[in-house]
Amino acid sequence: MKQALAPRRRADAAGFTLVELLVVIAIIALLAALMLPALSQARHQAKTSHCVSNLRQLGLAAQMYWDENENISFAYRGAFTNNGDVWWFGWLEKWNGANEGQRAFDPRAGALYPYLQGRGVDLCPAFDYSFSGLKLKASGASFGYGYNRHLSATNLSRVRVPADIVLLADSAQVNDFQAPASASNPMIEEFFYVSALPFEATAHFRHQRMANAIFLDGHVERQAPWPGSIDSRLPDRYIGRLPPQRLSVP
Repeated sequence: MKQALAPRRRADAAGFTLVELLVVIAIIALLAALMLPALSQARHQAKTSHCVSNLRQLGLAAQMYWDENENISFAYRGAFTNNGDVWWFGWLEKWNGANEGQRAFDPRAGALYPYLQGRGVDLCPAFDYSFSGLKLKASGASFGYGYNRHLSATNLSRVRVPADIVLLADSAQVNDFQAPASASNPMIEEFFYVSALPFEATAHFRHQRMANAIFLDGHVERQAPWPGSIDSRLPDRYIGRLPPQRLSVP
């Protein structure tokens, strides 16, 4: 009897059959497919939350600047010095026709830098710096948010409803005139202000086709693009304009 049972034991110990293994693999693949959308949504949400935190810290820095400057907002662009321009976010070497992507950059000249005590909140995690169609201005990332240029050097006491006016928002621009970009090879680049002007599409709707914006009263809100404003040169990058009433100071 013992010898007759031995073959059965060896068959029982043989493990999964090929069919059983394929069934297990198919179940794992199905579960993975069901989980991927949830994981992707979680990643998007994490990036959005990080971006909102960045904007709130930038908004607090702006408030401290206003408190020390009689409620006058900083200029979006200042003096030309040392062969470069002092923008609101820092000093950037002037483009000379051959230095694009390698321009020197110094964030310490930025209006908000003294209140931030360094960097870390200036780059949005949803901005894809690995995108093959990205064109940098400086030798590295410089700034990922755009300032409402209509607030430049404005006395904010004249703004009747601060909750209606954007201070900073996700920003980018399509460039087709500075190498390696060209008319036949438009590329995306960081941009440093948002505008109500109809020819300036510089808001970046990179959070599932929405843009994060912080308003003068300190609240952060998601914004949809102004209808018909998405730049047709790179429509899949979702660069367009914010509603003009959110930018123009009455």
